[in-house]
Formats: sequence, structure tokens, C-alpha cells
Amino acid sequence: MLNFEKRDLILISGLLFFMIGLIPFMGPIYAVLIVIVMYFGIKFYVVSRKKSISKEMAEGICADCGGKIINQRCPQCNSVNK
Repeated sequence: MLNFEKRDLILISGLLFFMIGLIPFMGPIYAVLIVIVMYFGIKFYVVSRKKSISKEMAEGICADCGGKIINQRCPQCNSVNK
């Protein structure tokens, strides 16, 4: 579910800089806790967003109109009314 990817290094480095910026305003333990919560919050958001996008685009996108392909056909481009 929460697999480590290459772009997670960018996220971790950005959060470390954010944590360093928080330390003068609060204790280090609070800064670390905030950064940990932010990391897992961002990871869960990305995973749920990927699932919703893959669910929405099950078979692909039509190259002509950009609609969702259902049963290997685009319902807008292949409609009988056109």
C-alpha cells in the first residue's frame, strides 16, 4: 500500500527542511511529530488519489474526445446518434 518510491526522497528532503524551519518556533519533538504526520498524510492522499484515478480510467481515455473507454469503445464517439 505505502510502497517507497524514488520521488519519496524529494518528499522526505522537503519535509526535513520544513522540520528545520519549525524547530526555532517550537520544540524539536513537536516538529518531528508534525513532519511524521505530514508524511503519512501526504502518502495516504497520494495512494487514495491514484486509486480513484485508476478506477475512473479503467480501460483508458479516448484519443478524440478524452472520454472514458467502456468495453473497448468510447460511448461519445461511437454512439448511434452521431
